[in-house]
Amino acid sequence: MKTAVWLLCLLTLFFFVGAIIMSHEEAFQNMHAVPLFKWMVSQTASVTWWLWISAMLLVLLSANTLFCSVDSIVKKRKAIKWLLLISPQIIHAGFLCMLLAHLFSSVGAFKSFEVAMEGRLFTLPDNSELEVRQINLSIDPYGHLVDWRVDVAYLVNGKMVGQDLLLPNKPIFRNGIGFYVRDLRALPYRMILVELSREPGAPWALVGGILFMVGTLTLLALKMRRETDEA
Repeated sequence: MKTAVWLLCLLTLFFFVGAIIMSHEEAFQNMHAVPLFKWMVSQTASVTWWLWISAMLLVLLSANTLFCSVDSIVKKRKAIKWLLLISPQIIHAGFLCMLLAHLFSSVGAFKSFEVAMEGRLFTLPDNSELEVRQINLSIDPYGHLVDWRVDVAYLVNGKMVGQDLLLPNKPIFRNGIGFYVRDLRALPYRMILVELSREPGAPWALVGGILFMVGTLTLLALKMRRETDEA
């Protein structure tokens, strides 16, 4: 526990220093456009030194969390209230999953914005293509947009192999890449602003969030029950 506290204090210190550095360096303005580690490698050490140290501290914190969890289970494996024993370890597992999510996204995530008209083609990582076939806008008599839909098609070697729809609050996903409509224009031409993004850490973040919530609620419920029984 003492090791974890010291590591968290150091992380807080370097994050504070990093916040000051970020406010004075223009290099940080485009850091969200590419995976974090790819961006860090492309920058000078004078800009990213605190990020590398923070990453190493997170590795140590993860190792410490894993070691403490295993050590706690081994030492208390004969405990009668097994659920009370395992609940903190579930929280730790959730924490580690969320760190893994950030790691995977830092290595393989990307995000870009593109303006597309009807007929625009997007090349996907597997060399297939997504074509914006039709942009349908429903506008009321007052000129307000009330509904929309975007028809898209998937192409392989120029031949259509599937179709899909982009609708309000309904993005589409293909090969791990999400397509989101962020804005629409009817004049002078029908156009959409499309966000293309990939977040390989998203499933791990979801699992981590669920584990963290389940472990926290279980631990809280068991401790409240124990205090009630003792009273």
